[in-house]
Parts: sequence; C-alpha cells; structure tokens
Amino acid sequence: MKHKLMSIKLETSGKSSIEPLEKRMEPPVNSLAQQWAKRYLQNIRVNNSSVEERSNLSNLAEVVSSTGRERTAKKIMESLRSVSAKAWSKTESLLSTQIIQHNIESHLINPWEIAGDSFKIYQKILDVYTQQTTQRPLSLVMNYLDGQAPDIYTEQVAPNKLATVISPDIGAIRNKYTSIEPRVIGFVSMQFHYTSQMLIEPLTILERSLVAAYFKVIDDHLYMPLQRAYEAAANHDYNSPVLSAVQQLLPISTKIAKKISQRVIEMYPNYSSMSGVLSNPIVQISSIRDVEMFQVYLWVCALEESIASIQQELFPLCVMLYPTLKVRWELVRQMLHLLGEEINNCLTPEQSKTLMPYFQVLLDMFSPEVLG
Repeated sequence: MKHKLMSIKLETSGKSSIEPLEKRMEPPVNSLAQQWAKRYLQNIRVNNSSVEERSNLSNLAEVVSSTGRERTAKKIMESLRSVSAKAWSKTESLLSTQIIQHNIESHLINPWEIAGDSFKIYQKILDVYTQQTTQRPLSLVMNYLDGQAPDIYTEQVAPNKLATVISPDIGAIRNKYTSIEPRVIGFVSMQFHYTSQMLIEPLTILERSLVAAYFKVIDDHLYMPLQRAYEAAANHDYNSPVLSAVQQLLPISTKIAKKISQRVIEMYPNYSSMSGVLSNPIVQISSIRDVEMFQVYLWVCALEESIASIQQELFPLCVMLYPTLKVRWELVRQMLHLLGEEINNCLTPEQSKTLMPYFQVLLDMFSPEVLG
C-alpha cells in the first residue's frame, strides 16, 4: 500500500509562500468563503415540529428580537462550563481506547486547553447572533409561514455572516492542533460537536432552530479544512482549471451530499450506526457533513497539488472514528463511488481532470485491499 500511494503522489509546484488573503483580492479566490457562507441561506430550514410555536408570531417576534437573542445567548453561556465538562466526558469515553490503539501521545490532548478554545469560539458566535441588521430578511425562516416573512425577521444576523467572521478563528484552532499531531483534531471536533448538541437541548424549539444554524458553522469548519482551501486557492490564477472546478462544486456541495446520503439510505435501509439508523435525522446531518468533508479534502488536495491532507488528516481520522462509530467501510466506499459520479456529472472534462487523480487516491486508500 505504501508503495502504491507513493507511485500516485503528485509533486507540489513549488509556488511562493501564501500571502494574507486580504492582499490577494482576486474575485474568484475571494468568493470561495462567501460562496460557502451562502449555503446557509440556501439550506437551513426551521424545525416545524411544533404547530403551536410555528403559529405563534408574537413568540417568534420575541425570540428574534434583540432582547430575546440576548436572553438566549445568556442561557447558553451560563451552561457552557458544565456542558463542556459533560461533552468531554462523552468524547473521552468514546475515544479513549483510540489514544492507545493509534499510539497518540496523551499529553497532546489537553481538555482544559480545548475547553478554553471552545469558550472563545462560542462567545464570538453568540456575539454575532446578538447583533442586528436591517439589510436583509432572515432567510433561514423565510419558509416559516409558507414563504411569508414578517418584518420582524429583518432584525436578525444570518449565519452567512458568521461563516466569514469565524472561519479564520476556527482555522487557527485547526492549525494549532494539527500542526503537531493531526489526529488530535478528531478529539477537538467531537468535543465541539457534543458541546453544541448539549447546549441547544434545553432551548425552546424556535431558539434551537435558530442557534443550531450558527453552531453548524463550527462543525463544518472543524471537520473540514475550509480555511486551508481558501488559502490554497489564493495561489491560483484567475483562469486556473482547478479553481474553476472548485468554484463550480462549492455552491452545490450540500446538494450533492444530500443526494448521496439519500441514495445510501435507500441502499442500506436497515443499517444502523452507533447513533441509529441512517434515516435518523441526527445521523443524516452527520452523514451529509461527512460527504461534504470528503469533498473539501478533495478540493484541498487539488488546490495544493498534494495528497498530504488526506494522508495526514482525513484517512487517519476516518480509521480512528468510523469503526468506533460503527460505520462500515462498505458504506464509505459506496459514498465515494456515488461522489465520483456526481463530480463527473457536474464538471467539464477539463475541470474533472484536475480532481480525478486525487479522487483515485481516495479510492485506493479506502479500498478493500487496505481496509477489508
């Protein structure tokens, strides 16, 4: 396997070091972060499980008002310390054996340091959540009353702003934990994931629907090397075929992930992971995120002209997490097969050629010959 991977490894082009993004203002590069942010406006929907709350406009007005958002933020921050401890306990019980099995030095995983980093991120997220804007309606509740959005929605800052504000901070956290031992990001990601889940549990249906959209930004940017993709894109020219391919796929990455996730559910209707059957809404959210994660790592490889990100991060993390979460490699391979079809269907032949060598690396690394 080692020899096989070495034979398909593509050499880097020796480009100059990355300049700060604000100094590289070419529109195609700059738009990547914005395009990713816009996905939140296109894909988020309010939980409609409560008819009573759905029809209560006065309650909705209160939740999205400045006072209501500040009250929600205060509740979350007051519970953050205890929730963080509970989340770490769950993360540790799930992954403690992996530290030994994968020979990870335990001193590199510091729960107090991770908790401190998480406090700063949640504080910044809630700062954005409590801000006001009158420039646009709150698109994530546009469908709340059959597409009729009352004026009260115009006071809400949408998660698309958060994605552009928070990505450098979470990118810095990823760099911090992956620079010495890339697999540590698995523990960090799980800690944030469980913390977000526990923080929204005591909230009302409406509060939960709105806040969950903001917390998903953390999940995405921790599991996916988005900031790394933005920085790698800054090294490419305006007419770069690989940059063109990424720009073509990025806006539809969620659509692709949802389509693939649904196909896998149809193919394995009775399959159950540790969190439940594949059709379980919580499992579906994680499945969609994972398909998007594979897409982003593929983009990073193509943009960097190197398979380092999947060799050093993606593959080791999958080997560490998927068996623990009772995700069979057969499902991963089926997902990759469907992903390859979608990429070829969405790109021109020239664009597809820029990604396919790295996609073949994914197929080889997750093949039965390697993982059984």
